[in-house]
Amino acid sequence: MELQGVLDRAADGGRITAEEALALYRDAPLHALGAAADAVRRRRYAGTEHIATYIIERNINYTNVCVTACKFCAFYRAPKHAEGWERDLDDILRRCAETVELGGTQIMFQGGHHPDYGVEYYERSFGAIKERFPELVIHSLGASEVQHMAKVSGVSIEEAIERIHAAGLDSFAGAGAELLPARPRTVIAPLKESGERWLEIMETAHGLGVESTSTMLMGTGETNAERIEHLRMIRDVQDRTGGFRAFIPYTYQPQNNHLKGRTQATLFEYLRMIAIARLFLDNVAHIQGSWLTTGKDVGQLSLHYGADDLGSVMLEENVVSSAGARHRSNLLELIHLIRSAGRVPAQRATTYEHLAVHEDPADDPVDDRVVSHLSSTALELTPVQS
Repeated sequence: MELQGVLDRAADGGRITAEEALALYRDAPLHALGAAADAVRRRRYAGTEHIATYIIERNINYTNVCVTACKFCAFYRAPKHAEGWERDLDDILRRCAETVELGGTQIMFQGGHHPDYGVEYYERSFGAIKERFPELVIHSLGASEVQHMAKVSGVSIEEAIERIHAAGLDSFAGAGAELLPARPRTVIAPLKESGERWLEIMETAHGLGVESTSTMLMGTGETNAERIEHLRMIRDVQDRTGGFRAFIPYTYQPQNNHLKGRTQATLFEYLRMIAIARLFLDNVAHIQGSWLTTGKDVGQLSLHYGADDLGSVMLEENVVSSAGARHRSNLLELIHLIRSAGRVPAQRATTYEHLAVHEDPADDPVDDRVVSHLSSTALELTPVQS
C-alpha cells in the first residue's frame, strides 16, 4: 500500500477503508499522521478552527457494588463485600448543588451494575436531579447499564431508555464500550454484553432521540487490528444513525485490578489513535483528548493530532483514579494548556455549543475552587461521605 497517497486522500476528506486505516496507524510517520488529522480538523471547523473546547462537569458515583467484575476495573466491589457502598439521594443532590455553584453544566452518573438497581432507581435519581437542578445536563451511563437495568426490571431495552429519558437523562456517555471486538472484550469483560449488543442498544437509543458519545479503552492487550475494528464498528453504526457526538479514547490504568498492568498503550500509540480516529471517523463530529489518563502534556499534544476538545475539569472522579490515574488540573491550568497549544479556549455545553469563548486572557475565569479531584470531594468545610 502506498501510504502517502492514502494519507493525502484522508487529509483531503476522502473516506478510507479499515485496511487503509490499519496501515496508516501502524506505519505512517507520526508527525505526518498528526498533520493530516489536523488538516481534517481545520477543514471541519473552518471559521472556528482556532478554538479548542472544554467542559466543567462532575462524575457522581452512586455505588461501587457491581456484578460484572471487569478485569480492568479497580473501582467495583462484589455484592455484600465489606467495602461496597451506596450513595443516598441527598448526597447525590448535594454534589449536584456544588457542581452548579462551581459553574459546572454536566453530570455524569457512573457506578456499578448493582443487583437491585433497575429502571426505577434511575427514574427516581434523574427525576430528583432535574427537579432541583433543571440547568444540569445528565450525560450518563451507557448500553451496559441499560442492559442491566432492563433485566432487573423485566422490561425491554426500548422501555428502559424511554423511561430514563423521560425522567431526565439527556444523553448517554458511551460507558461500557471498552473494546467492542469479541476476543479482547471477552478477555477483559467476560460478563458484559457483546460489542455487537452494545452497539445495538446505542443504535436503539439514537432511534429514540437519545444521542451519545463513543469511547475506547486502549492498552489491555488488544491488537492494532482490533483497535481499528473497534473504530469500524462505531463508524458503521454512525452511518446509519448519526447519533454519536464524539469519540473519546483513553488508556488503561494498571493499578489495583486483575490485569495488573501486563499490557499498556504507549503515549505515542494514544496520539496515533487520536489522529487515525480523526481521519477514519469522518462521520463523527468531535474527537476528545484525554489528559486524565495520559497526562496534561499529552492531552495538549492531542490538540495537534486532530482533537478539537480537551475534555473536562472533572470536579469528582473515582473510577480511573482507583486504577492509578493521578493527573490533576484546574480551570486556569486547562485554559492555559489550550492557549499555549496555540488555540483559543472555550467552555462548551454537552452538545458542544460554545458557552464562553476566552478570546482575551485578561478575561479568563479566576475561580480557583474549580479543580479536578481524583476522589470524592466537596467544597471546603463540607463533610463528605467517602
